[in-house]
Amino acid sequence: MMSATAEQRSGAVVEQLRERIRQLQAAPRSYLATLRTGVEEVDALLPSGGFPLGQAVELCGEAASGRTSLALRAVAAAHKEQRLCAWVDGPKELYPPAAAAMGVDLSRLLIIRPKEPSQLAWTAVQLARSGAFACVVLDLNHGLASSASGGKSAGLRLSLAEGKKLADAAFRGGSLLLLLSSPSAPADGVTRMRTESLGPEGVSVEVVRSRQGGLGTRAVLPWNALYPALGPEGEESVLLAGDMPAEKELVPDFYRERSWEKRNGCGILGQRPGRDASMPSMGAVLKAGSASR
Repeated sequence: MMSATAEQRSGAVVEQLRERIRQLQAAPRSYLATLRTGVEEVDALLPSGGFPLGQAVELCGEAASGRTSLALRAVAAAHKEQRLCAWVDGPKELYPPAAAAMGVDLSRLLIIRPKEPSQLAWTAVQLARSGAFACVVLDLNHGLASSASGGKSAGLRLSLAEGKKLADAAFRGGSLLLLLSSPSAPADGVTRMRTESLGPEGVSVEVVRSRQGGLGTRAVLPWNALYPALGPEGEESVLLAGDMPAEKELVPDFYRERSWEKRNGCGILGQRPGRDASMPSMGAVLKAGSASR
């Protein structure tokens, strides 16, 4: 039987736990229903003023169209609210230092890189359904290295059943599920936003599918709206392909000494034996040696 001292200790521990639970329940809570990217033009496109939690939102566009940057802005917004995020990196191209430069707290970001493409959707479903992450990003692109479509990035096309599982997981877990896809392999998000690069002018973001309104709305953003580090003008810190000087050589020409020139004069007749000159006949020498024996 338990002694009186042990009962007193256990009772004190239970009372401490009860007091801690009462303190947590009484503490004010911040209810997070929308993730605002901080880019006012993008947030204004959606009726809720940002990306709604509990839904799957698809960012569809070619490579370098701003889709990954928008996803990073949403993750950074969740980190400002002291929430956790997860990133399922299909192409395995997420660069953590660049994400940190955009305000992402790497200590609150779980990066998962499944070995097989078939594991991408399953991984995102488990993360979103857990309810532990405010934002789960699923990058379905194959990346530039594996693209064979003339410079356009390919992507993994989800089945209808996988799309429904992802949307259901986001709803049950209360997470924002961001699907990064390409036009050649669109996903099945409840809301689809198409991103397009406009060259030096910036990037275009358009709502092409929405059940909550805002369908057809479009915003054109300068590059410094996505990357504040570029400065007020944007183009001052970026060297575009059209701005490359044509007359001045950027890489100085150099002369590489060939290997045979280093050995010139050290071989037979000053050349490489058996290559640049024929070898002298050794028949007479061999005959003379056999005769002396």
